[in-house]
Amino acid sequence: MQPHNLDSNFRPLPFLGGGHRQTVLGQLFRWGSRWPFPVEDIIVDAGNGVRLLVRASWQNQSQDTTPAILLLHGLEGSDRSAYMLSFGIQAYQQGWHVLRMNMRGCGDSLSLCAQLYNAGLSSDLLAVLGWLSKIVARIGIAAVSLGANLTLLTMGREINRLPPELKAAFAVSPPLNMTACADAFELPENFIYEFHFLRKLRQSYRSRQRLVPDLYEPGRESGLYTLRAYDDKITATYGGYNGAEDYYLQSSAGLYLRTIDRPSLVLAARDDPLIPADSILDCSTSKHITVEMPSTGGHVGFVGSCRSPGWFYPAERMVSFFNQHL
Repeated sequence: MQPHNLDSNFRPLPFLGGGHRQTVLGQLFRWGSRWPFPVEDIIVDAGNGVRLLVRASWQNQSQDTTPAILLLHGLEGSDRSAYMLSFGIQAYQQGWHVLRMNMRGCGDSLSLCAQLYNAGLSSDLLAVLGWLSKIVARIGIAAVSLGANLTLLTMGREINRLPPELKAAFAVSPPLNMTACADAFELPENFIYEFHFLRKLRQSYRSRQRLVPDLYEPGRESGLYTLRAYDDKITATYGGYNGAEDYYLQSSAGLYLRTIDRPSLVLAARDDPLIPADSILDCSTSKHITVEMPSTGGHVGFVGSCRSPGWFYPAERMVSFFNQHL
C-alpha cells in the first residue's frame, strides 16, 4: 500500500489505550444510546424477494439540496447499533439527512426479509443507493466493520454501477482481507469475541429458519465453534459460494481498492484485535483513498476526547471528512 496519510488525530481517553480495552469500552460507553430525531421507515425493494429496511431522518430543508449520509452497520448489527446512532446524531446535527440501512433481516427487518446477509451483497447497497440518488444530489456513506468492507467492495467492484450522486465514503475498521480476519478470530486471546459473534449468528440463523423452514435446514448451526466453520457451513452454502475461503476471496474489498474513484477514508487501529494491521497495509489503493491508522483504537472502539456521543471519535472525524467532500 502507498497510503496518503497514516497519521491520525485520534487520542484515547487517559489510561484507556490498548486494543482490547478500546474494543470493550467502546461498547460499554455507548450502551443505552437512543435515536432522538424523527424517523420514517422506508422499504427498498432490491429484487429477488429482498426487501431492505432503511430508517430515514430528513431535515426540513429541500431534500434535493441537502446532503444525505447513508449509514451501514457491521456483523450482527442494525440501525440501532450504538456506533450507528453516534454517527447519525453527529450527521443530523450538521444539518444532513441521515439514513440508517439494515442489511437483510437485521434489526426490525427480519419480518420483511428472512434471507441471510453476507459481506459480498453489493446488489443490496446498490439498490439503496439507486433509490436514494433519485431524491438527493449528494450522498456520503459512513460504514463500520463488515458494512465498511461491503461499501468499499461495492465502490471498487461495481464502479460502473454507482450513481454519480455518491460523492465519498468513510470506512471504519474494515476487514479488507477476510481470511486474515478469520485467522485473527481463532487466536486464543480473541476467544471471547468469537464466542460473542457465534452466539448471535446462531440465534440469527434459528430465527430465519423458523420463518422460512423450507429455505434453511434446521440444526445446521449446531456444532460450529469458529467463525470460519459458520461461514463454511452456512454463509457460503446459502450465499452461493464454494466454501468459506471462496466466500472470503470474493468478498474481501482489499482486492478492489485500487479501482475506487471517489474520495474514501479508511480509519483503522493498529491494535485492532480482529483486523490485523498488515491486512490493511498490504492492500494496494487508488489515489482517492486516505488511510489513517492510529496506534490504538481497537475494533470500532476509538474511545477518545471528542464531542461525539459515547466519545466515539470516528463520528467526529466523519463530519470533518464529509464537510470537505460533500
